[in-house]
Amino acid sequence: MSSLDVALIRQDFPILDQRQDGKKLVFLDSAASSQRPRQVLSAMDELYEHSYANVHRGVYQLAERATNGYEGARKKVADFIGAGSTNEVVFTKNATEAINLVAHSWGRPNLGPGDAIVLSMLEHHANIVPWQMLAVELGFEIRWIPVTDDGQLDLADLNTLLDGAKLLAVTSMSNVTGSITPVDLLVAAANNAGAKVLIDACQSVPHMATDVTAMGADFVAFSGHKMLGPSGIGVLWGREELLDSMPPFLGGGGMIINVTTEGFTADGLPGKFEAGTPPIAEAVGLGAAIDYLQTIGMDEIRRHEVELTAYALRTLDEELGSAVRVFGPSEPAARGGVLSFELADVHAHDVSQILDSEAVCIRPGHHCAKPLMKHFGVAATARASVYIYNDTDDIDALVAALKKARDFFAI
Repeated sequence: MSSLDVALIRQDFPILDQRQDGKKLVFLDSAASSQRPRQVLSAMDELYEHSYANVHRGVYQLAERATNGYEGARKKVADFIGAGSTNEVVFTKNATEAINLVAHSWGRPNLGPGDAIVLSMLEHHANIVPWQMLAVELGFEIRWIPVTDDGQLDLADLNTLLDGAKLLAVTSMSNVTGSITPVDLLVAAANNAGAKVLIDACQSVPHMATDVTAMGADFVAFSGHKMLGPSGIGVLWGREELLDSMPPFLGGGGMIINVTTEGFTADGLPGKFEAGTPPIAEAVGLGAAIDYLQTIGMDEIRRHEVELTAYALRTLDEELGSAVRVFGPSEPAARGGVLSFELADVHAHDVSQILDSEAVCIRPGHHCAKPLMKHFGVAATARASVYIYNDTDDIDALVAALKKARDFFAI
């Protein structure tokens, strides 16, 4: 079915070799955090064992090798996402920090009473709460793009919502419904309204080809741990002239040119946004993850996930019918490999526990998207999400475990 050799790929992921209670481990929670191949683990071990030192200021060979590894990873990220310059790539702790950076360094100088920003009901809390915190402080309005019954953006009133707004901050792919948002259309509408655009690309960058320059947005945020890289590192891409105009987010060592008793002079890009000792090994690991993804090919990854999602939707319908409600678009090509569902009248946490007894790993909860949960009228959903190391056998295991959960709670 798939053009990917999933069995061969799985050999690169040692964590998937294990068995749980004698059963093959089926990992279907990559939307929360992916697993890491040996190539990423080895790259980080290699740095720690042979080339670790703090970066940028040391002149001894270890420090130079560490700096080359760190900055080499930045170059890999820039090339991977189509950035115009490495100055546009800022390493952060995660995507949440990246969005907070924009909120504080761009939002605080540019937003105030009488202003408005536009979010969508699909957003992760990471792209909601920072703006709500800032709105309380500065007094601007937050407007909301609604969603349709199948979990896609309802853009009927988009131009009205954007009228007078200074920022549109929206996800490129929902972590709940898997809905792929029409970024081109959204960016064009925001540009026409004179609004800046921030894209939360956490769910899309790991799964499909990304070109931030062609995207036309002003800021794009994503995390390393969802794309085979380590936790503890994220990326903020921003237009160089825009980042250059923004004040630093955090203060301390590494982000300055000079400090006196009267004040400081900030470093240039991207250093002024990278205060303190950065995530050195994590950056190297992210670079190795990018190498791995590019070896497979992002178009091949996307094709595999569309095929696997189609199989999952079809099999869930054939085997469970009305007992399962899947949220999001019915067309596989309109969504990523994220399947949030409700099983009859069984709570998502109970579903997850039964599935865990079958060695099937899924995620129950509100998925840091409580406004969307409220829209759907549920407190939580169960969520299965696929990646390059999943195949139809994993979907079959999911469906078989769901049947057991349905039968167990029907007693």
